[in-house]
Amino acid sequence: MRLELRDRRILAELQKDSRLTMQELAERVGMSSSACWRRVKSLEESGVIDRYAVIANTRKAGFGLSSMVHVSLARHEQKNVDHFIREVLRHPEVLECFATSGEADFHLRVVVEDIDAYNLFLDDFIFKLPGVSQVRSNIVLKEIKADTALPFRL
Repeated sequence: MRLELRDRRILAELQKDSRLTMQELAERVGMSSSACWRRVKSLEESGVIDRYAVIANTRKAGFGLSSMVHVSLARHEQKNVDHFIREVLRHPEVLECFATSGEADFHLRVVVEDIDAYNLFLDDFIFKLPGVSQVRSNIVLKEIKADTALPFRL
């Protein structure tokens, strides 16, 4: 789906506040409510709008430790890769997982309550996965920027 300017405007506004009423959204993007509703419906049905979410403050919600975990697999046997992915998808502590090029095969963003919970996460999960050869952790000391909005040019 090719995004038109009005689609980008709708998305930019919804990324700022997805709780806008259709009337408020329509006013902000300069459309009628019915036309705006049709565009939003089209964006949802095409998958451009994947879902609506609440962004919780990590620390205030009780997750005092964030880590970037770099995982390398010993052999890229498909069964090990598939197992790794399946297990990562099952663990809610893993907020994001990326298969990447470079030194590590996977980069995970993990949040837990504290260092003890992180140690359990590593010992009971990551270190037990078949094919994992190396794990490097970078503990997040300070969050500088954590945005979820795409940078639409308007």
